[in-house]
Amino acid sequence: MTAEPVAKRSLWESYRFPIILLISIVLGSVIGAIFGKKAMALQPLGQVFLNLMFTVVVPLVFFTISSAVGNMLNMRRLGKIMGYLFGVFIGTGLIAAVLILIVVKVWPPAQGVDLALQSAGDFETVNLGDAIVRAITVPDFALVLSRSYMLPLIVFSILFGIGVSVTGDKKYNRVATILNDLSMVMMKVVDIIMLYAPIGLCAYFAALVGEFGPQLIGAYGRSMLIYYPLCLIYFVVFFPIYAYFSGGIPGVRRLSRYIMPPTATSLATQSSIATLPVNLEAAAKIGVPKDIRDLVLPIGATMHMEGSVLSAMLKITFLFGIFGHEFSGVGTYVSALLISIMSGVVMSGVPGGGLIGEMLIVSLYGFQPEAFPIIATIGFLVDPPATCLNVTGDTVSAMVVTRLVEGKDWIEKFPEGGTVEKDETVPENLEEKDGGKVSWG
Repeated sequence: MTAEPVAKRSLWESYRFPIILLISIVLGSVIGAIFGKKAMALQPLGQVFLNLMFTVVVPLVFFTISSAVGNMLNMRRLGKIMGYLFGVFIGTGLIAAVLILIVVKVWPPAQGVDLALQSAGDFETVNLGDAIVRAITVPDFALVLSRSYMLPLIVFSILFGIGVSVTGDKKYNRVATILNDLSMVMMKVVDIIMLYAPIGLCAYFAALVGEFGPQLIGAYGRSMLIYYPLCLIYFVVFFPIYAYFSGGIPGVRRLSRYIMPPTATSLATQSSIATLPVNLEAAAKIGVPKDIRDLVLPIGATMHMEGSVLSAMLKITFLFGIFGHEFSGVGTYVSALLISIMSGVVMSGVPGGGLIGEMLIVSLYGFQPEAFPIIATIGFLVDPPATCLNVTGDTVSAMVVTRLVEGKDWIEKFPEGGTVEKDETVPENLEEKDGGKVSWG
């Protein structure tokens, strides 16, 4: 049967919730600017929202990934999605790294900056092998249930899903069906939490601006004048280009219509993981098939960070300038590109997770330990726009992967919003049982 047509909606009906979120953020920023430190009294209201998002994210990641893999009887499709997923992640990361490399060569971020170095105290040298092991595995199952170990959780979810898929009944896999139902339940929980988002985001931004506003200008101003406009350019130029590749003009329209809730949430929470529930909902409304979004977005929240790649290159060149080293030569450029992408991969998707990448930069380049607090400060200042690019980049990547897996006409097969007669990514053994309409938003 053909998909039901989606009724035309007014501008307010289409963008009502994003507009409300933006108004709440602006209102919170104004409150913080006016009342300063006194606005910190609103911080608990914002922290409630952040804690709710963090609480829901672990079961959400497990159920969405294990359900997507467990319901996928066609393992060739799984391999195809995963192959394109990593290809898109690496490709977009390289584009971001090359772009920032060109920019920092034209406008060196540390030019004219004179910082007094302070002792960093005890400094732990990062071993790359150990960092990789800690990034993808944990020594105890209980640690998998913590948001601090998202990559191990993703690895376990994929393995669990494969186990469900290969051991289930070919006609009706009860475990896969239960996982699918639990995944939908968790998305409904997210919908309930998002009702509180306008209040939470307003309070969060009021406290953020009230506490840190004066520190946003100072010795690091030049770096921020480079990074913030570059993030804006990347957002408004490169993401629409990716969306156009994935679905033409309709793809760009869908992205612009549904991307604002995750964008606003990422700016407030400064966490890819906390924004993941909102991002999954946005991808569903765009029309990204369930099995693709349930794999690309959770994995992307910890392994695909275009904003972090941009900031890593900024930190590297900043340190070169501070310590009087010349940032030039093919070898230097290649190593900086690789380290930028590498630091983006090992970073956690929670606030402060960039410290791992910063330690990696300092230790691999052999900078003195005093360099660590310098780039840690840069990491703090660039975190909001970096997280925004990380989150939005995951959504766009999901669209690109859909284009590569489903073909260029996917935008017609998977309508935005509304409902369809059946989710075309659901295996046939589940189609017979479901039989009814599947919601796309």
